[in-house]
Amino acid sequence: MLADMRNSNRRFSLASVNYPKNGMFKRARPGIGMVERACWIVGEHRLERRFFINSIPAQARRFAEAVRGHWGIENKLHWRLDVLFREDACRIRKGNAPAILTAIRNLCMNLFEQKPSKLRLSKQRRKAAWNDDYRAKVVFG
Repeated sequence: MLADMRNSNRRFSLASVNYPKNGMFKRARPGIGMVERACWIVGEHRLERRFFINSIPAQARRFAEAVRGHWGIENKLHWRLDVLFREDACRIRKGNAPAILTAIRNLCMNLFEQKPSKLRLSKQRRKAAWNDDYRAKVVFG
């Protein structure tokens, strides 16, 4: 039970950066945000600092929601892509191939989510790979 052995606190800080209102930052008010996380895991203390460049007005609560929301997307989508399609283990790194494979993986994920099924996504993927009729049903509805 890691949850019982872990305690963490986060602190969000923002600093506005004043740029002239010409060129790249006509409408946005760029700023730098920092998230500081103090974490105690089984008696070991860790301090992490992450920095962000953003265009959010200097409101710490809004910045905190944006950062937390980003990690929600990261955990929901990218974790699932990695587990289902082993995306992190993919060795394709050159040219347009990584972007093309990512688009294909996202398309497959969306197709599987649109089709109501009692099967887990991993089983749906395997079934679509092995069964032409099922694959046609997933792709063409």
